[in-house]
Amino acid sequence: MSPILLAADVVAIVILVSLFLTRHGRRDLLVAYLGVNLGVYAVASVLASTTAAGVGLGLGLFGVLSIIRLRSEELTQTEIAYYFGALALGLIAGLGQFHYATAGLMALILAGLAVGDHPRLSARSTTQSLLLDRAHTNPTTLRAHVERVLGGEVQAVTVVKTDLVNDTTLVTVRHTPATTLPAPAAVEATR
Repeated sequence: MSPILLAADVVAIVILVSLFLTRHGRRDLLVAYLGVNLGVYAVASVLASTTAAGVGLGLGLFGVLSIIRLRSEELTQTEIAYYFGALALGLIAGLGQFHYATAGLMALILAGLAVGDHPRLSARSTTQSLLLDRAHTNPTTLRAHVERVLGGEVQAVTVVKTDLVNDTTLVTVRHTPATTLPAPAAVEATR
């Protein structure tokens, strides 16, 4: 276990967590990111220091990590990217020996998250699920209805479920948010 790599990992995960917190404000995921990072770092550094540990053991570690499911709630693709970043930082620091390439890879992960999650890129569109109070079978009227409800430009509408008995449609919508949401009376008038 290299103290330089441990320090680099701690600095990198603090930067990742700070970046996530300032952009998304979800404090509940901070503990998960820190736990994943430091846990993977600890296991990887023990495996790296063991001479009997081979490639098979490393692949086994990755297999164990891949079966961990985050079942408590649905996560966005952005939150999953931060999870993977925290995991990758721990693996790189735990398995590596310090050289500039190791620090460069860690910096590349942080830069990729900072650029990919920049508000100017991610603010252009958002994705959400809507349960509509009508069973829509016509894609054109469905799109028009969703645009009226959201008050913004819809880029994609994916029907998840149409319930003809209860007269509802569950859709996933990617759209450009309006600056203000329409008033409830305006939405009611469009029905």
